[in-house]
Amino acid sequence: MQKVIIQTGVAAGILSCGLGLAHAGPADTPDDKPAAADEAPAAAAAPAFDPAAPGITTSGTVIVTGTRAAGLKVENSASPVQVLDSSSLARTGQPDLIQALSQNLPSLNAQAFGSDMANMTLSARLRGLSPNNTLVLVNGKRRHGTANLAVLGGPYQGGAAADLNYIPVAAIDHVEVLQDGAAAQYGTDAIAGVVNIILKSNYRGGTANVNGGGYFDGGGHTGDGMANIGLAPFQDSFLSLTAETKYHGFSNRGGIDPRVIDPATVAAQPTLTQAPGYPYLNKISGDAQYRQHILAANFGAELSPGLSLYSFGTYGKKEARAWENYRMPNRLPQIYPFGFSPQETFDEEDYAITIGLKGSAGGWRWDLSSTYGKDEAELGVANSANVSLYQDTGSTPLNFKAGEFHASQWTNNFDLSREFEIGWATPLTFAAGLEHRRDTYAIVAGDAASRYKEGSQSYPGFSLTDAGSHDRDNKAIYVNVSGQPLPGWTVDIAGRYEHFSDFGNAKVGKLTSRYDFSPAVAVRATYSNGFRAPTLAESYYSATNVSPRSAFVQLAPNSPGARLVGIDGLRPEASTNISAGIVLNPSANLAITLDAYQISIRDRIVGSGAVYGSGGAVNSPAVTAAILANGNVLDPTVVQTGINIFTNAVNTRSRGLEAVATLNSNYGEWGRVDWSAAANYNRVKLRKINQAPVQLQPQTLLDATAISHLETASPKTRVNLGALWKIGNWTINLREAIFGKSSEMASSDGAVYYKTEIDTTAITDLEVSYQFGKRWTLSVGANNLFNEYPDQVNPALLAEQRANLDNAAVTIYPSFSPFGINGGYYYARLGLKF
Repeated sequence: MQKVIIQTGVAAGILSCGLGLAHAGPADTPDDKPAAADEAPAAAAAPAFDPAAPGITTSGTVIVTGTRAAGLKVENSASPVQVLDSSSLARTGQPDLIQALSQNLPSLNAQAFGSDMANMTLSARLRGLSPNNTLVLVNGKRRHGTANLAVLGGPYQGGAAADLNYIPVAAIDHVEVLQDGAAAQYGTDAIAGVVNIILKSNYRGGTANVNGGGYFDGGGHTGDGMANIGLAPFQDSFLSLTAETKYHGFSNRGGIDPRVIDPATVAAQPTLTQAPGYPYLNKISGDAQYRQHILAANFGAELSPGLSLYSFGTYGKKEARAWENYRMPNRLPQIYPFGFSPQETFDEEDYAITIGLKGSAGGWRWDLSSTYGKDEAELGVANSANVSLYQDTGSTPLNFKAGEFHASQWTNNFDLSREFEIGWATPLTFAAGLEHRRDTYAIVAGDAASRYKEGSQSYPGFSLTDAGSHDRDNKAIYVNVSGQPLPGWTVDIAGRYEHFSDFGNAKVGKLTSRYDFSPAVAVRATYSNGFRAPTLAESYYSATNVSPRSAFVQLAPNSPGARLVGIDGLRPEASTNISAGIVLNPSANLAITLDAYQISIRDRIVGSGAVYGSGGAVNSPAVTAAILANGNVLDPTVVQTGINIFTNAVNTRSRGLEAVATLNSNYGEWGRVDWSAAANYNRVKLRKINQAPVQLQPQTLLDATAISHLETASPKTRVNLGALWKIGNWTINLREAIFGKSSEMASSDGAVYYKTEIDTTAITDLEVSYQFGKRWTLSVGANNLFNEYPDQVNPALLAEQRANLDNAAVTIYPSFSPFGINGGYYYARLGLKF
């Protein structure tokens, strides 16, 4: 019998990441011992929780997030932590980690649809804040962010956080979500909370499944295959390997572009009606098509008593395409007599590797680690043309290289911890650590043809003035002490000092306390402050965003053009978090938590609204001057020009309430049902809007659209109700997600704004599974079983757009819909355990 005793997390008393966290996979529980050689193989080591538990686990699970104490269970946490097991992640239809988290956690909103390049990298956010305010960890180590910044307006604008979909679901043991301000514990950007993804550490056996499905109303055809296997390369070691490949097809939920049915236009361009698919020629409102391949590995080995080596990493590649606005036949009839629909192309590689040593000596536990992650994306334009280049030279390429994004992060940590007996009810846990981090961000210019004059149609190549390489160094030191001065009273104090090479120093702290009146009733509260330096992408991203009738330049806040409109770079955000809650465990099978919170952010970094240079109801000459200073040449056929820019435009306050309840019921011969209810109420209010620089007045930095993206575009209320019924070989999982109202203000030119509102909607998810023998399981199910769609865009706005022959009228379903615009998704999955 091989004895595998690798322990890889705080449950083993080891700290990491400068945060006091590390991998705590299945091997971290005292009962997890390798089976004898004559025992049946297992797919993975025994998890630290009941795998039959409901989607959100609130009791019985040993956690490593939000604490540096060993062996702490989630129901005893002084901070609100929710845990999702691997089965819950798998029971979500589409094999997509972002959607899996969102479907189970009401406080986490997932981006269902993105415009332009944001359609290639969807993101998620906690408690109504920016995706950049949530820290993502893998095995307790900081995960690098994506290079693909979400630029265009919407509730996820500015997001450049970690791309969760480069972590295969089959590699995950469980996910711990800390929903509390945690900058002092984990890093100054952990304002909304922390998502800690714990990878499997199985040393034998494995799982595999194939999954296929599509939308009820067409499109979105998806095929996915994934497998995980555990190995023991040598004595006292494990190696868990995972591979996944996935395809997702286009969808189209757009209306008719008013340009293509206008009688005068049809008479002037008779070939228009001969275009394939007429009149549904503009396909911009729908999912991108992509193919993605991902690998993951998790390794650990005991080198000697008290000394362990660990390493884990991921590698992924994605090739994606997204439709852009249709160009009319008169745009370039010599090449495209029926008009043309350009496509954005996206070729991305994402990888990360961590290696570390940890051990103990003289009562101290230590962990030394290094993590490097990088995301690279090559952007292109297919089936397009550069009209000016053709007019000037008589020829143009039809496919272009528009540029490249590069983002990397290298993090090094050294951590120490020890328990001291000082006469308290429990030993005092002392932890301290050092961290050094280096971030880089670069934009590579497009090829010459893509940036000649106005550039390639639909997506101009990045200009030489857009291009550049930027970096930042960060050094941090933290101290954390925790314990129980009196029986039942827990106190946890953390402090962190950070120095940024470009923003100077930051000092943040957190005080957490909990008092248990009895095993059934406890109260808890936290107070903390935070500090978030702008991402390098927010500071330096610059590009030209075009449509058939408008051209807007995204100005980098640090650019000379930005200074012409009175903006000179970005300042860090500062935050204050307060929370208080109650924990109830009235019986062994019932757990309830209720937590209220307030998050105040000063100088919050947000994207501006549309600031017009021409074609708006109000225009500013400084905008035109800034565009020229930035070196941009805009398409002369457009009717509107302007800029967008990230600024420290507002102070915001988020107030909310989070409630979770789980009940496990046994009905004898009728099986077992695990009931769950989780709800989140979150209201974001703008406390102050900083006045626009005089160069832009009377325009404002935030128009009504941008304000609505902050305050109302995400529902204030969301409720998840779940029932997991197991009877014999059957498993039935029913989940009801209730989304409260959400709304957006929108305008064609900044003169009149129209409100689009999505009413309260209930979305039903259902999955039915049958297990054949011990190895095979067949599942069929649906996300959005009853094919619900959001309310359509305000009819008055659509009527105005149609009257103006505005291509934006093709968007009949609002892109901010929290449950998407594609309707029901139906699927089947075949799983194997070996």
